[in-house]
Amino acid sequence: MDTQALKTVILVGELGNFASAARVLDVDPSSVSRTVAAIEAELGVRLFQRSTRRLAVTEAGERYIRRIAPLVEELEHARDEAVTTSGAVQGNLRLTASVAFMQECIVPHVGEFLRDYPDISLELLPSDTNLDLFGDNIDLAIRLAAAPEGDVISTRLCNTRYKVVAAPAYVKREGRPAHPSELSATECARFALPGFRDQWLFRSGSDPVFEVPVSGRLVTTGALALRQAALNGIGPALLPDWLTSEPLRKGHLIDLFPDYACTATSFDTGAWALYPSRSFLPRKVRVMIDFLRQRLNAAD
Repeated sequence: MDTQALKTVILVGELGNFASAARVLDVDPSSVSRTVAAIEAELGVRLFQRSTRRLAVTEAGERYIRRIAPLVEELEHARDEAVTTSGAVQGNLRLTASVAFMQECIVPHVGEFLRDYPDISLELLPSDTNLDLFGDNIDLAIRLAAAPEGDVISTRLCNTRYKVVAAPAYVKREGRPAHPSELSATECARFALPGFRDQWLFRSGSDPVFEVPVSGRLVTTGALALRQAALNGIGPALLPDWLTSEPLRKGHLIDLFPDYACTATSFDTGAWALYPSRSFLPRKVRVMIDFLRQRLNAAD
């Protein structure tokens, strides 16, 4: 019984159907079905219960997958260590992220990555819509959230923090608010997202969190557009640190409340790397995750 066949069984158990496993493995679903059937025949037990509507792991299948998963993972690590000294990482890597995060945090490092890994080709898919990892054949997705949801595997790349910022011209014209609560009477520039659009959260040290209702005539779904609106002096905006660090350093934006932590949803947010399966993680994806984690935390 080869390792690839075992990985196929684990994938089917993780993803819940033959089609999704086939997309990850880049094979025909019938091939996955035959592999599983062959292993079941060799073992003499049914690992999955099939029906016209769904596929479920049997009790025997759960026990089997639980035992073989760490063994297969260890074999993959051993293979990686051997290949690292004898061969290059190669393949085509499809990576998606939001338009703003792609432009600000990934594209600046692409040249270095391609120089370090000359046998990897890279497809960048910037999108403010969350693409389907399985349906769109995505190898790696970067999502910004408190914690990712759904039937995918994730690892945190870096932490994110938010700031309420405004342009010096705005502060000169309107004055600088002395307390976050004053934003309720201020025309703010806002994200068209739950929380971001209606109220912002603030915390100072160990003091309780308090909410500040916000409003304003400008609402946008684009992070880059929101930053530009703040730069143009339209009003205060709640933006992540990876969009504001450079304008703040250059004096193009002002942190209105440096003594407060602020957010719209959770104070524990980050950039997460999402991939379809823990048991089938190609080396091209592993090296990109390690590369991004190192670069993003160096810039933190």
